Amino acid sequence: MWIYEKKLQYPVRVCKCDPRMAKLLMEQYGGADGELAAALRYMNQRYAIPDKVVGLLTDISTEEFAHLEMIATMVYKLTKDASIEQLKAAGLDDHYVSHDRALFYNNASGVPWTAAYIQAKGDPIADLYEDIAAEEKARATYQWLIDMTDDVDLQDSLKFLREREVVHSLRFREAVEILKSEQEAKKFF
Repeated sequence: MWIYEKKLQYPVRVCKCDPRMAKLLMEQYGGADGELAAALRYMNQRYAIPDKVVGLLTDISTEEFAHLEMIATMVYKLTKDASIEQLKAAGLDDHYVSHDRALFYNNASGVPWTAAYIQAKGDPIADLYEDIAAEEKARATYQWLIDMTDDVDLQDSLKFLREREVVHSLRFREAVEILKSEQEAKKFF
C-alpha cells in the first residue's frame, strides 16, 4: 500500500509564535476546500473512475494527506509556545477549551469538518471537473494565506503547497482530456 517515511514532503519552518495565523491555517486542515476534504474526495472517487486515471486519483489523494500533515505541523509550530492570553486574542479560546492545543478537523471559524464537503457523482468527467475546482479553490486559499503572514519561512511552505495545487489541477485537466478523447473514439466504432 504505502511506505511512510518520517519526514514532511517539504520542510515547514516558522519564524515566530503566531496563533492568529494558526487559526487561519485551520481552513486548510478541516475546511470545505482543505486537504482532508481533498484527500478523501479523491480516494473515494477512484472506485468509480476508469483504470486509465485511477492511479492519478490515488497518487493525488495520498499527496493531499502529506499536505494535511504539513498544515498540522504549521499549526503546531505556530501555537506550541503561545500563552493562554495569546490563544484568546487569536480567537482560539473555544478551541483550547475543547481540545487544548490538539488539532481538530474544523475550519478557521471553528465549524467542524463534515463529509458533506466531499463529492462523488460516479460520472468520471463530472468528478474530475469537481476535482479541478477543488484544486483551484485550494490554490486561491493558499495565496490568501500567504498574503496574511509576514513570516517568510511560513510563506515558503505555503507557496510550495499552492504550487502543488496548480500541478494537481493540471493533472486533472489532462485526465479529462484523456477520458473525453476516449469517449469520442467510442462514438466512431
